[in-house]
Amino acid sequence: MLKPIQKKLSDNITISMEITKMKKIESIIKPFKLEDVKEALSNLGIKGMNVTEVKGFGRQKGHTETYRGAEYVVDFLPKVKVEVVVDDDIAEAVIEKILESANTGKIGDGKIFVIHVEEAIRIRTGERGDVAL
Repeated sequence: MLKPIQKKLSDNITISMEITKMKKIESIIKPFKLEDVKEALSNLGIKGMNVTEVKGFGRQKGHTETYRGAEYVVDFLPKVKVEVVVDDDIAEAVIEKILESANTGKIGDGKIFVIHVEEAIRIRTGERGDVAL
């Protein structure tokens, strides 16, 4: 979505430009829910995403395991971080799809973070804004 703005640099100079409103949506989810999230976002028309294997803990605080008779604490649990950058107009729909598809109803389902994105640039063509997505 393009938002026209004008900025006055001095009494004589005013520049006009259009700003693309975009959001980066980062979600930390359980690894076995990745395929469900990917399918839900693909059905929304999302053409690309980044996925990273991460480890972390929240309220779960990990768990204890036993190895060769010795008990030890696993503090960091395996998670998956899914990152997508989308036009502001569909950000809420993307969030809803992630909520629906990643939810198990159990502790440790994860988090969603929404970040404003100032600019996106496609390296190959130099395209900017939402056309670069």
